Amino acid sequence: MDQSASPLTPDELRSAIDLLRQLTPEAELLQMAPTGPAAVYTTLVTLWMLTLQRLGGGLSLGVAVKEVLASAAHLLPNNKRLREGKLSHNTSAYSQARRRLPLPAVEFFAQRVCHSLVERAPMRPNEPRAFVLDGTTLTLSPTSELQAVFPPALNQHGQTVWPVLLLLVAHELQTGCALPPELGAMYGDRNTSEARLAAAVARRLPPHSLLLADAGFGVFQVAWAFHQAGHTFLLRLTNSRFNALARQATLVEESADGASYTLAWAPSAKDRHSLPELPADAVLEVRLHEAPLPSGQRLLLVTTQHAWSAPQAADRYAERYNVEHDIRDFKVTLAVEKLRARSEAMVRKELLCSVVAYNLVLEFRRQAAHQAQLAPRRLSFTQVWNTFNLFLLRQPPADAETWNLRYELALKRAARDKLPYRPGRSYPRKAHPRRTKSTKFIAKQTTPQQPDAK
Repeated sequence: MDQSASPLTPDELRSAIDLLRQLTPEAELLQMAPTGPAAVYTTLVTLWMLTLQRLGGGLSLGVAVKEVLASAAHLLPNNKRLREGKLSHNTSAYSQARRRLPLPAVEFFAQRVCHSLVERAPMRPNEPRAFVLDGTTLTLSPTSELQAVFPPALNQHGQTVWPVLLLLVAHELQTGCALPPELGAMYGDRNTSEARLAAAVARRLPPHSLLLADAGFGVFQVAWAFHQAGHTFLLRLTNSRFNALARQATLVEESADGASYTLAWAPSAKDRHSLPELPADAVLEVRLHEAPLPSGQRLLLVTTQHAWSAPQAADRYAERYNVEHDIRDFKVTLAVEKLRARSEAMVRKELLCSVVAYNLVLEFRRQAAHQAQLAPRRLSFTQVWNTFNLFLLRQPPADAETWNLRYELALKRAARDKLPYRPGRSYPRKAHPRRTKSTKFIAKQTTPQQPDAK
């Protein structure tokens, strides 16, 4: 394990809000979203509270306000109402601050924090920083605005009621740290696709990164976007696509462990239709790899990394499965699938701050893993998140000495939150239960009244 990127010390990281202040200069945020001198919920405080809501697993506005006033009032500005203990626990002021917050300021905040935390993650010697890309969907509150922007799915009875959002996130391979997501509509006339969103993600990645993705991204459109952005890719291919490409390729190596081919990958007519801006001479010099799997199937890969053999490419691609855990930790453990937002702007703001919250927990996990001399992924995200909440967020204010002791105790506790090591065991994949949804709101707001049957 590379230990070159040492974590912050307790003196440098007294609390999550201090880390946010280090990573995001408050002066820049105030220029983008100025607040009045009497404001309690300033720009940074509002961003922190949005993040706090997700750190708490989706706290309501009321709970977030009470928690801040009860245990983190020292983070608020020096306000007369606070000094006199007259600040209301009502959520209206915080709700207005959330709505008032400009989306570009939240995007700036999330980008600065996420990229800074990704840069802290250790790298393998002499290798580019690797990212795993995958998509998921979220169902949102059934408001008319969200239904118009993120249309619901269709079934045999017509349109359903729950808006569906398509979300694409790139996770840093070693730690799981996520970059701000790309999102769009899953259905409707203006729907997007994972391939289109992947091109936008390519512009977010640090220079000269390595991308790992499954067969849904193993198309020329995605490969070209990442190549044009200066990145290397390792993509899985479907059987039909690999067989079509292999017929045009040249075999360079074959053994019992797999086969490798070289190919000048040119776009098909369908690729050009999907991407009309492609230059006439667009071509990618790639390697195709074919490796046997224990199940008897073949692992089919394409990459611009020409130094790998088929077994080496297969071993590296095996790490892609980590993203399944990352998506579960982000979407299910932190309850991002239960967003409370009722407008497009608030959906985007909550998602961005949710990624920040997720990354703060991962930064804490990385520090605990460094202390335990383990890889970050050997520690359970859920258990580390519980430790983060119980030992740090839900504790009363303290002086610097007490906080350092508290922080050291939290790190020691989190360092013991190891995942069980059970070689040889396998577990079938299970679907997580969907959240309970009420139909009362739907009946009133979205279902037209039908005349009585005669």
